[in-house]
Amino acid sequence: MVHLTLEFGYGTMRGGLELLFQSVKTHHVDVPEKNGEKQLTIGALLFWIRDNLLKERPEMFMKGNSVRPGLLVLINDCDWELCGQLEATLEEKDNVVFISTLHGG
Repeated sequence: MVHLTLEFGYGTMRGGLELLFQSVKTHHVDVPEKNGEKQLTIGALLFWIRDNLLKERPEMFMKGNSVRPGLLVLINDCDWELCGQLEATLEEKDNVVFISTLHGG
């Protein structure tokens, strides 16, 4: 299990993404590694979020195996594009932030 903090919005900015998660902005979660793998990737985390946290309208969060266009993903305040996107590995106590850029994010 990997303990993570997930945030939907950043600081006081919300953007509406938290509405897909019962209006809860911050989640402290324990995510199992997939099929005995030793590392958790952001790609695997997205599916875990979809299956375990997302309460409605998955198409507003994911498109295919990634986040939908218009969502910025930060891993420990670093743009996930600099970390390897879907293949970026997550470690214990990492902070992952999802920001909607389409609604004032």
